[in-house]
Amino acid sequence: MESQQLEVKKQMICDLMQEKSYVPMRERDLAVLLQVKSEDRGAFKQALTELLSENRIQINRRGRYQRADEKLVTGTLTAHAKGFGFVEIEGQTEDIYIAAEGMNGAFHGDTVEVKILPGLRGKRTQGEVVRILARGTTKLVGTYESSRHYGFVIPDNDRFGTDIFIAGEHTKGAVDGHKVVVELTDYGNDRRRPEGKITQIIGHRNDPGVDIMSIVLGHALPVEFPEKVMNQAERAAKPVSEADCAGRCDLRGLRMVTIDGEDAKDLDDAVSLTRDGVYYRLGVHIADVSNYVQENSALDHEAKKRGTSVYLVDRVIPMLPHALSNGICSLNAGEDRLALSCLMTIDEKGELTDYEIVESVICVDRRLSYTGVAAILQERTEEAKASEDAQIVSMLLDMAALAKRLRQKRKKRGSIDFDFPETKILLDEKGHPTEIKPYERNAATDLIEEFMLIANETVAQHFYWQELPFVYRTHETPDADKIMRLGTFIRNYGYSLKMSREEIHPKEIQKLIAKVAGTPEETMIGRLALRSMKQAKYTTECSGHFGLACKYYCHFTSPIRRYPDLQIHRIIKESLRGRLQEDRIAHYHEILPGVASECSRLERRADEAERETDKLKKAEYMSERLGKIYEGVISGVTGWGIYVELPNTIEGLVHVSKLPGDYFYYNESTYEMIGERSGQVYKLGQTIRVQVSGVDMAARTIDFDIPWEECEERDGT
Repeated sequence: MESQQLEVKKQMICDLMQEKSYVPMRERDLAVLLQVKSEDRGAFKQALTELLSENRIQINRRGRYQRADEKLVTGTLTAHAKGFGFVEIEGQTEDIYIAAEGMNGAFHGDTVEVKILPGLRGKRTQGEVVRILARGTTKLVGTYESSRHYGFVIPDNDRFGTDIFIAGEHTKGAVDGHKVVVELTDYGNDRRRPEGKITQIIGHRNDPGVDIMSIVLGHALPVEFPEKVMNQAERAAKPVSEADCAGRCDLRGLRMVTIDGEDAKDLDDAVSLTRDGVYYRLGVHIADVSNYVQENSALDHEAKKRGTSVYLVDRVIPMLPHALSNGICSLNAGEDRLALSCLMTIDEKGELTDYEIVESVICVDRRLSYTGVAAILQERTEEAKASEDAQIVSMLLDMAALAKRLRQKRKKRGSIDFDFPETKILLDEKGHPTEIKPYERNAATDLIEEFMLIANETVAQHFYWQELPFVYRTHETPDADKIMRLGTFIRNYGYSLKMSREEIHPKEIQKLIAKVAGTPEETMIGRLALRSMKQAKYTTECSGHFGLACKYYCHFTSPIRRYPDLQIHRIIKESLRGRLQEDRIAHYHEILPGVASECSRLERRADEAERETDKLKKAEYMSERLGKIYEGVISGVTGWGIYVELPNTIEGLVHVSKLPGDYFYYNESTYEMIGERSGQVYKLGQTIRVQVSGVDMAARTIDFDIPWEECEERDGT
C-alpha cells in the first residue's frame, strides 16, 4: 500500500511539472501546490528523491525543481563481456554506447530507459541506464561450483558478467562441474551478487553431449515438441489422396528432381526444366506445408515459437515434427506430394518473360545429390553420366546453362557474392571432432541457388504489385560512414569506390570484389566489405535487397524450416483462391509486423547458437593439437592482437603481448599492427605461420603464438 501511495505522489509531481504554466520552484512551493500535509512530508521528500534518481526531474543551478531536460529513450541492451554495452533503439540505425559505469545494474537483454549524455561532435552517441523496465534474462546456463553450505554458478554467457549465488536449499543436489540451468530470483546490486535456484542439471561438463545441450538450453532453444503438437502432426501426416489433389494443377507427368546434400532429410524444393525453342520453362516446386499446418493450430503456434530449424554440429532442432518435415511434407522421390509451384518462362538472356504461381500436385522422379550432379555437370566421370537416365542428364545440362545465364544477369545488375567458406565438422560417435574442413560449393549448389533466387524474386514482385500484405526479405543499404571508412582504407591499395549522395550501389562493392580477386589483399578487403554490410531481416515493407541488388525479394522456398516462408504460403493460397477479402487483409496487416520482427530475432538466435557450437568443436579439436604449427592468414587486427584463420576455417588469436621482437601498436585507420622500433607490420590478408599455444574451452577460444623461426625469417636472419 505504501509503495502505491508513493507512486501516486511521484505521478502528481510529474503531472504538475508537465503543465504549460509550470516554472521551476522550490520544494516548499511544490508542497503547497500539491497540498502536502506536515505528517506526509517524509513520503513527499522520498518521492522527490526517487524522481531525481530516475532522472524524471532535476534541480537547476538555483536549487529549484524542474522537468528533466535530458532526452530519455527506451531500447534493448546488448552487453559485452568487458562490462560495457549497446542499447538498440527501434527505428534507429545507430546504437547507443553504454560505458561500464553507466550500466547501473542492467544485464544483457534487459529493456532499459537511457539518458543521452552530451558528447563530442562526430563521436558515437553515449548514454547511461537510468531505469530497468524489464529483465531480458530470467534463466541462465552455467557451471556449478560448490562451497560448504552454498554454491555459485558461473554463467556460460560471458555477457552476464557476474557469478550467481545459490543457497544450499536451491542447489538441487548439483556437484562441482555440473552444467546446470539456474533461474534468477534476485538480480543483486553494487554490493550483492545476483541470486538464483537451480532448476535443471544437464550433466557433468565432461559427459558426451552435455556441451552442445548447454548451448541449446543457454539460447532457450525448444527441443521436445509438446504431446499435443506431436499428435496433431501424426494426424495430419496422411498419404495424399485424390480428394487432396482436387482443384490443383496436376504436374505429376512433369519430369522433376530434388538436389540436396547426401544427408538431407527434409526435402522442401524440387526443380523441373523443359525447352521451348529459345525459351526455358523452369519450375520451382515447394512443399505445401500450409496444407498441414493450419493457422492458429497447436502446430502453427509451435512453429511460430521456433521460427526456424536450427542446424547444430551434431543435431538438427526442426521447426516441425519429423512426421511432417521428414515425412508428408518432404518431397520424396516416387511419392505424390502437394506443392506450390512457381512456373517461369525465361529467355536465353536470362530475362523472365512470363510466370504463373499455382497450387499443384507433383511426383519427384529422382532424388539427386550435390556431389552426383556436380560430377555430371563437370564431366568428371562418364560413370556418373551413365548412372542416370539420359533424359535427366540432358535436363541437368540445360539447367546448368540456364543457371549460368541467370548468374550473369544477376552479376550484371550488381549482385554481390562473398566467397567465404562455411565449415564442415565431422564428429565420432562420442561427439568428438575428427575432421574440420571448408564446406565445398560446387556447380550443383550454385545451380539450385540461382533457381531459388529467381523464384523468390518472382513471388515477391508478384505480391508487391498486388499491393497485398506480405513478408519480404530485405537488406538495407550500408551506413555511409562505414562505406566511407572502407573507401579510405582501400585507397591505400590503389582501389576506390564511387558514391552518390552518401549512398553506394551494390555494383560498386561487386566490382571491388572482382578487382581484388586473386590478389594478396583479396581476403582482407573482402572481409572489410562484408563487415560494412547490414544484416538482412524480415519486414512488411518491400525496401529491396542491397546484397542481391534487387527491388523485390522474399523467402518462399523453405517452408519446412522457416516460418516466414510458411506464413507467405498461406497468403499466396488465399490470394489464389480469391479469399483475401477486407477482413483477411486487415488480419494480415495486423499480425505480419510482429511475425517479421520475431522471426528476425529467432533467426539471429539460431545463427548465434550455430556459431557457438562450431566454436566449441573447433576449440575441442585444437585442444588435442597444442604445439602444432600451421600456416594461416591474418583475418582480423584489433588493439588486443591479431586473429589468424587456418585453411580449415579455424581461427585463433595472437595476443599483442605475444607478438615477439618489439612493442606493437594498433593503427586503426589501416587495420595494421606496427612494431614501434622495427616498423614490422602485421596486416589483414597476410600469410603467417602460427603455433597452437592454448585453448579455453569455457570461452571457446584458441590462442596462437608466432614461432621464433617465423620471426627470424621475417627479419631476414
